[in-house]
Amino acid sequence: MKIFHFYIIFIFIIFWSGNAFSQINCITDPPLPPVLRSVSVDSETGNTKFRWTLSPSSDIAAYILYSYKNGDGMPIDTIWDPTATSYTSSSTASKYFSISYVVTAMRLPRCTSIFSNVINSIFEQVAIDTCKKKIAVSWNSYPSYPEKVTGYTVLWSVNSDTFTESENLSALDTSYVLNEFTIDAQYCFVVRANLEPGEISTSNKSCISTKMQRPPQWINADQATINPKSEIAISFTVDPLSEIDHFSLEKETGSTGTFQEISRPVSVGGKVYYIDIKADTGLVNYYRLSALNSCNLPVITSNIASNIVLSLERSANNIVLSWNPYRSWLGTISSYKLFINSGNGFKENDVISASDTFFVQGYQQIMYEVTGNKVCFYIDATETGNPHGISGESISSEICTSPTEIITVPNVFTPDNDLINDLFRPVLSFTPQEYHLIISDRQSSILFETRDYLASWDGTRNGKPQPQGVFLWYLKLTTPSGKVISKTGTITIIRTR
Repeated sequence: MKIFHFYIIFIFIIFWSGNAFSQINCITDPPLPPVLRSVSVDSETGNTKFRWTLSPSSDIAAYILYSYKNGDGMPIDTIWDPTATSYTSSSTASKYFSISYVVTAMRLPRCTSIFSNVINSIFEQVAIDTCKKKIAVSWNSYPSYPEKVTGYTVLWSVNSDTFTESENLSALDTSYVLNEFTIDAQYCFVVRANLEPGEISTSNKSCISTKMQRPPQWINADQATINPKSEIAISFTVDPLSEIDHFSLEKETGSTGTFQEISRPVSVGGKVYYIDIKADTGLVNYYRLSALNSCNLPVITSNIASNIVLSLERSANNIVLSWNPYRSWLGTISSYKLFINSGNGFKENDVISASDTFFVQGYQQIMYEVTGNKVCFYIDATETGNPHGISGESISSEICTSPTEIITVPNVFTPDNDLINDLFRPVLSFTPQEYHLIISDRQSSILFETRDYLASWDGTRNGKPQPQGVFLWYLKLTTPSGKVISKTGTITIIRTR
């Protein structure tokens, strides 16, 4: 037990005397610190590499690296090599934030220099703005001592491909914006400080995914058409691969108007439908649809859809129709079809060239089909050659005119079987709802009677020709407009043989 106590006392004396010696040397002749030249992060491993100059003092046994904060240093490692000027730390803390470092020189047994200059690592981070389709890169500045910072370079890689360099940034810059990026890709960024003379310091590597809603590559304005309620029905087809289902529908009325938002529709099954119940169908209305991203910003807009306005004028015995061309399918107009309703429902009347917006309808060609109190028309435009395989169809506004109700009754005919003016009947410009014609002699004996407006008198009574002379007629009918007309007059038979 006495021997054990002796050794303890002996070790304490040696340790105390060595410490005293060291303190005396550190006070009278402390070692000079090295100069920390650079701190750089390995972007792949996250390890940090340090470079420094040797201490000008003699008898240096080791160099000690510290992390530095608020004037205090926390040892990281001791490099027991007096000739060492670099070291790589396996700590990956620099991947998550910027760290400041210092280095000291040490003599044995425990005499260390004051701290060297301070250098911090570059920590960069990235943020994505999917609304504006931008990636922002930011970093802390790197000190310009002992090597001057001449500028920064941002490097980025897409899906582990080769890194691309930005243009050179100034030594005062601490941010950079990548204004375009590929959707559904992995972007990685590294910031490099460019130092004199030709040295560099790199930051950590930050990666970000550009996963975002896939916008439609196209929106097709299928049609703007007038429905049976005289409202404008609009439909759009959206790229089926789109992940966006919110849209902004805009409308412009007339050629001097401006587009104004009228609805925020949602697509269903790749289709967007809207009925504009407030539209003036007597004016041309233009519609377009924009897809909205998660920030309610438009990312793509459709072509324009417009309704067709049909106009009508009467000129002598003609009905003159005109309309605006449909605007603007992604395909072309295949043709216009004219539909007419003369009292028994609409039916196709004519096919008009796609280059025409004008048509003349002779009234005589349709007058015997008129059975209602008005004659109505509409134009049907169809699309062909749409790049998305969609065939649009647009029906114009409906326009009507009153039928021409003319009754013409001859006063002479020659029933002599020469096929010229052999028959007598009133000539109507319409099909009457009711009809009654009576022909009598001067003694009021009925010679001919019919309720068929197409029936004619051949100048006989029970098959016996009547003599040349004057006869009486009485006509009563109801026009398609509902007017009841009664007329009387005379018809003269002239026989030439």
